[in-house]
Amino acid sequence: MNTPMTNTTAREQTAILANNKVIRNTYTLLSMTLLFSGLVAGISMALNLPHPGLLLTLGGFFGLLFATSKFSNSSLGLVFVFALTGFMGYTLGPILNAYLALPNGGQVVMTAMGATGAIFLGLSGYALTTRKDFSFMGGFLMVGILVAFLAGLGAVFFEMPGLSLAVSSMFVLLMAGLILYQTSSIIHGGETNYIMATVTLYVSIFNLFTSLLHLLGFMSGDD
Repeated sequence: MNTPMTNTTAREQTAILANNKVIRNTYTLLSMTLLFSGLVAGISMALNLPHPGLLLTLGGFFGLLFATSKFSNSSLGLVFVFALTGFMGYTLGPILNAYLALPNGGQVVMTAMGATGAIFLGLSGYALTTRKDFSFMGGFLMVGILVAFLAGLGAVFFEMPGLSLAVSSMFVLLMAGLILYQTSSIIHGGETNYIMATVTLYVSIFNLFTSLLHLLGFMSGDD
C-alpha cells in the first residue's frame, strides 16, 4: 500500500532523475556546439572571411534564436542550435583575426579563452555542488542585459570607446550571473528543455569571451 510519504519520495526521485537527464543532455550538447562553433570560427579565420556587420549579425542571431526557441521541443531544434552556434562561430573568426594581427594579439586571445573557461567551469561547478537557488537573479539579469545591449548599440553608433569598455565590463558580470542562474534553473527544475538551456549557456560563454577579449585588448594596448 502506497502512503503519502512513499508517493512524495517517488515524485522527488523522478524529479531528480529528470533534472539529471537535463543536466547531462545540456552539457553534452553544449560541448558539441562549442566544438562546432570553434571549427566554423577556424574555417572563417583560415579563409579570412569578412565580418557580416552589426545589422546582419543581429538579424542572424535573433532570427536563429527565434527559430531555435520555436522548435525547441522537436528534433528540428537541434538543427537550429547548430545553425545558431555555427553562425556565431563565423562572426567570431574575423574578430579573432583582427586581434591576432596585433603585436600581443595571440597572448590576449589565449588569456581571454583561458579566463572564459575558468570562469565558466568555476561558476557551473559552484552551482552544481552547492545546489544554491539563484532564481532571484532573473529579473536583475533581464534588465541588466537589456540595458547593456542598448548601451552597446549606442557605443557603436556614436563611436564612444569609453562606453564600449563599460559595456564589456557589464557583460562580464552579467554573463557570470547568467551562468549561475541558468545552471541553478536546471538543477531546481526551472528549465526542463536542454536545447534552450544549451543556447543560454552558449550565449553566456560567447559574450563572456568577446567581452574579456575587448577588455584585455584594451589593457594590453592593442585596442
